Amino acid sequence: MSRIVPDRLDLVNITESNVSLSRPREGSFADMIDRALEHEFTEHDQIEVPDKGGFNNSVAEQQAVLETVARVKPKKNDTKEEKSFQFHQVFNLDNDNRAEDTPMLIDRKDNVFIISNFKSKYPVLQLDLRLISDLVVAIVSATCGGVAFAFAGQPVITGYLLAGSVVGPGGFNFISEMVQVETVAQFGVIFLLFALGLEFSMTKLRVVRAVAVLGGLLQIFLFMCLCGVAALLCGGKASEGVFVGSFLSMSSTAVVLKYLMEKNTTNVLHGQVTIGTLILQDCAVGLLFALLPVLGGTSGVLHGVISMTKLLVTLIAFLSVLSILSRTFLPWLLKLMMSLSSQTNELYQLASVAFCLLVAWCSDKLGLSLELGSFAAGVMIATTDLAQHTLEQIEPIRNLFAALFLASIGMLIHVHFLWSHVDILLASVILVIVVKTVVIAAVVKGFGYNNKTSVLVGMSMAQIGEFAFVLLSRASNLHLVEGKLYLLLLGTTALSLVTTPLLFKLIPAVVHLGVLLRWFSPDSLVEMGFKVDALRSESGKQRIILMDQEAHDS
Repeated sequence: MSRIVPDRLDLVNITESNVSLSRPREGSFADMIDRALEHEFTEHDQIEVPDKGGFNNSVAEQQAVLETVARVKPKKNDTKEEKSFQFHQVFNLDNDNRAEDTPMLIDRKDNVFIISNFKSKYPVLQLDLRLISDLVVAIVSATCGGVAFAFAGQPVITGYLLAGSVVGPGGFNFISEMVQVETVAQFGVIFLLFALGLEFSMTKLRVVRAVAVLGGLLQIFLFMCLCGVAALLCGGKASEGVFVGSFLSMSSTAVVLKYLMEKNTTNVLHGQVTIGTLILQDCAVGLLFALLPVLGGTSGVLHGVISMTKLLVTLIAFLSVLSILSRTFLPWLLKLMMSLSSQTNELYQLASVAFCLLVAWCSDKLGLSLELGSFAAGVMIATTDLAQHTLEQIEPIRNLFAALFLASIGMLIHVHFLWSHVDILLASVILVIVVKTVVIAAVVKGFGYNNKTSVLVGMSMAQIGEFAFVLLSRASNLHLVEGKLYLLLLGTTALSLVTTPLLFKLIPAVVHLGVLLRWFSPDSLVEMGFKVDALRSESGKQRIILMDQEAHDS
């Protein structure tokens, strides 16, 4: 103690001397300005915003639990000793040659928290440099993975997923702020569905609305029933089986859309059926979330039915309001943005992004999903004459965030875990692919479509979607699934997303084999519906051209 006290006294003396040296000479012009500023800006003028969710208020209202946390600061290395080079330090921002990093908190369960609202005496600019580093690593790794797989002639989606798994916690662990990166990457799904809405044709949707709506709901119901019965026959709980069925019924909207857009098959028949069913699944996510507490036993059946009814009423009201706005307010707004963006498209591009995010945010606040809102925003603009122009403005943003999203999905894949249990996980993925293909193909076939379209839709939706991660985490919090089942479903979902691009590569071979074995009939009237319309429009255009030529010749 005798050594510590003088050090503190010396520190106080040094601080006071530094303060006295920092003050201007008394009576000088600088001293007059300094005193005037002190009189103008007193200590009571600190900008404080009342926070109802503050520490004292949260504890007083019993909305928070007191526990011990550790505040982590980067270590300051005062010695000049040399250290051996480590490759991981290339991506480590904890060094002495930069601004102070954002502090972190760690609780007793080793959960890491980043301070998001740093309190200071005066407003200062706060930077989370770790997040910048993580985004750089994610985007660069996704680019490298996409380029490598493009050179190899493989789908770039696989490159994005594997690149994320390499830099994520299951690989070299270069990413430190997983939650923040995954949150930013969620914009990828939003803009993917927004661009899909811009390319969407209500005329073509009406052709497949029966199989998309009724067939999509029937698929979810069949998976729930099959897995529930299987769980009872195996001696398990029916609630777990029903959850696994709802879990398996979800397909990956982002991955499937990316593939359909790359192959330019969004406007063919099986592409339209697939897209319509995926949209129905996105709409049903909110209903599945409302079903989880019922399956977990935390709420009654009546409460679950009431929650689902409220969601359905909200969905109908939300879509009705958007339909009215698309016919009245939206065309005027887009024309105004175009008139203001006569010299540059910057303002129109910004307005398009803002409109998409606003509708998606409103959808999320109403208890629906961000994905549903972003798709609805695209469909609203698709009803105007500026759909193609908006798509051209949004495509670069969509491609960037889509790659980031797929890389963030890859970060959830632990390579070591997959390799350690590759036998059971691979068997589970094969079983999921076969069962989903058969069930979905049978449902589509039941609505009058031919074998080729049914099998193509089934194979396109044979994976487990990214929403399954959210459903799985919710079910785990409700103690609906046990630890072993959780790990099995998590690994199966991750491996199915990795193998999805490879499954897409097999589709042409399956179609060719089906044609050779005469299982498929390429000249089916149902599949040729869009082609007939296209041929009619082409023949009409050719007749107009010939009539114009004849008029000029005469």
